[in-house]
Amino acid sequence: MYQVKRPCRSEFVPIRNLSYHVQVWGEPGPGKTPLVMVHGWMDVAASYQFVVDAMAQDHYIIAPDWRGYGKTKAPLADNYWFPDYLADLDFLLDHYAPGQAVNLVGHSMGGNVVMLYGGVRPERIRRLVNLEGFGMPATIPAQAPGRFATWMDELKKLHAGEMDLKAYDSADGVARRLMKTNPRLGQDKADWLARHWAAETPEGQWAIQGDAAHKISNAQLYRVEEVLEIYKRLTMPVLAVEASDNSLDQWWRGKYTLAQYHERLQVVPNVEIAHINDAGHMMHHDQPEVLAALIERFIV
Repeated sequence: MYQVKRPCRSEFVPIRNLSYHVQVWGEPGPGKTPLVMVHGWMDVAASYQFVVDAMAQDHYIIAPDWRGYGKTKAPLADNYWFPDYLADLDFLLDHYAPGQAVNLVGHSMGGNVVMLYGGVRPERIRRLVNLEGFGMPATIPAQAPGRFATWMDELKKLHAGEMDLKAYDSADGVARRLMKTNPRLGQDKADWLARHWAAETPEGQWAIQGDAAHKISNAQLYRVEEVLEIYKRLTMPVLAVEASDNSLDQWWRGKYTLAQYHERLQVVPNVEIAHINDAGHMMHHDQPEVLAALIERFIV
């Protein structure tokens, strides 16, 4: 199994009526800018361990499990609203870096969060790194009735138990699932991740540490015009990192392309695009050494 080089400690922070689980590496100190790393959809903070281990410098790193993921319990609700992630991050920074700008990294869904948060609270971010937080396809108002209907239909499926996440007979089964989803993931890392991505139940099964309600469609449309206005306020340097095998074509089948994402980035005042070869969307698993070097070079 993968051998951790830099152990973390777990902390639980009261944030908006939730006990937020946060993984912390290193210690705060003079001249140290906190490095905050937020994960993506159906992932956990522990997923950044390989990147942290690959870093050449001693950083003070803060990585939360988003609400309803990992060891952060789900709220008393049956669906999730995207603005909550921004507010949770705002409270998290109040706790760990009051009055101090941080370096902020986000992957996938987390990348979308940090891009929006950075435009809303630019004074709180020194450098921003977006790991394939591509955003979503553009929508039109005429889609609203159907979206609301889909949202309500999926809520009914959730309460009927039709959207439950699959449980596995063993941690080995979870590891096999991770390697099937990402063929680049080696056995040692998969075995380690499986025990953080899932947890053993009293019945002896291994359940994914993610609330099934995360699968429900957002009731509100993704409004590109609003997103672009937020992007324009990203006054800090932004590094947008892409993998050689990005998954946009697979996800959207032409409804949203890499070229369209790049067009959106043109409104960001100070943005650099970097590429990682021989990597897929889970670049922090596939090429942690390369990603660590990119991040460290950028935040110096």
